[in-house]
Amino acid sequence: IGSVVSWVGSFLNGVFSFVVFAALDAVDIVLCYVYRAADLYMEAERRKPCYCSSPAKQTLTCSTGGKIVMSGTAADPKVFRLTRSKLQLEEISDTLFTRPSVISEISGKEGRRARVTPTYTVNSNVVGMLQERIVGQYKPSSPRWSDCDCSTCTSWVSPSRKEALFVNVAGATDKAQEDVVFIHGFISSSAFWTETVYPNFSAAARAKYRFLAVDLLGFGRSPKPADSLYTLREHVEMIERSVLEAHRVKSFHIVAHSLGCIIALALATKHRGCVKSLTLLAPPYFPPPRGEHATQYMMRRLAPRRLWPVMGFGASVACWYEHVSRTVSLVFSKNHRRWEYLAKLITGNRMRTYLIEAFFTHTHNAAWHTLHNVIFGTAGRMDGYLDDVNTRLKCDITLFHGREDTLIPVECSRSVKSRVSRAKLRLVDGEDHITIVVGRQKAFAEELEGIWNNAA
Repeated sequence: IGSVVSWVGSFLNGVFSFVVFAALDAVDIVLCYVYRAADLYMEAERRKPCYCSSPAKQTLTCSTGGKIVMSGTAADPKVFRLTRSKLQLEEISDTLFTRPSVISEISGKEGRRARVTPTYTVNSNVVGMLQERIVGQYKPSSPRWSDCDCSTCTSWVSPSRKEALFVNVAGATDKAQEDVVFIHGFISSSAFWTETVYPNFSAAARAKYRFLAVDLLGFGRSPKPADSLYTLREHVEMIERSVLEAHRVKSFHIVAHSLGCIIALALATKHRGCVKSLTLLAPPYFPPPRGEHATQYMMRRLAPRRLWPVMGFGASVACWYEHVSRTVSLVFSKNHRRWEYLAKLITGNRMRTYLIEAFFTHTHNAAWHTLHNVIFGTAGRMDGYLDDVNTRLKCDITLFHGREDTLIPVECSRSVKSRVSRAKLRLVDGEDHITIVVGRQKAFAEELEGIWNNAA
């Protein structure tokens, strides 16, 4: 009987999911035109094209003589961008503009978002952003009309603030023996750490360690530049500049959650001799089967376009629908102060709203590009990072995963463990993607202290 009920539930989930996501495909098309008109009216020359636009030419020469050069293959497009001082390689995920509709995917056709040209093609939105970097057309001195303009979300535009990430520093700020860098996950902020484990560290830990919890580029109180493509390289370089260099960090422990695990791996492999321990919570690692394109496989595994489970539905909306997800951001992120007030009003001011602040203080541009360029865009490089960690990184590696995590399943950590044989895997009963920390912060703080002490 149980198997029959499970089959019926799976069947109904598939049927209703098809109907809902087919409707969302249509809604996304309508919203494309709505936002195109709204952006034209509200922002005029600052208006940015969406990824529904047609692909751009291979090479674009701007008025100042700078040049943007695209190269690579259809499966792995690459973009060279010219910065103030050097030419850097940026990798842009094809999932930004290759997201077939539900119907076209079932029929075997890619649909309206697929690229037509087989090689050397990059969407015009990418070219537009890169051109602004060279020409300097766009001045990110104010948020877009659809972004929040509160003091928290715009603190980075102050003339007194340097172009650096927001870092919450605690513990032994003066005479620290060791440093710990905390990296949060997707649509989150440093509050995920500072409101949970920070207050639960022992007096001995606070006297020994300096805690550095960072707001990633585009999230929390950190800069949210509209001309950024939020690639893995940009995230890593901003952490290097804002944390390692600014706070003179020589060696450090890393604690990372979800999306932050990818950034942590890239940071650790770049600074192999400096990392004293590496703690990863729910790392999003889906090894693609042979013959599968890594970025597309990653997107379908993380966001399978199903109504159930709920977190999977939310991830699917965020991943597949550029304009629907922008609407969600408009409703929640732009109005996060109202949602915080409403939560306090309903609960009689008894609810701590740090999770609301953590989840909603970002821009759609930052979330959209980080999701695609970091989580999906690096899928093909994860094996290399893990092999590098396994063979060249000498520090202790610990994995935590909640057994009830429906967003990133336990198999992801098991796959990491199979790639990094010496990694210690701790599966936590009854906990999910968020409650792996939230709700058990005291126990987790004690576990972290044990990891750091053993590393010493």
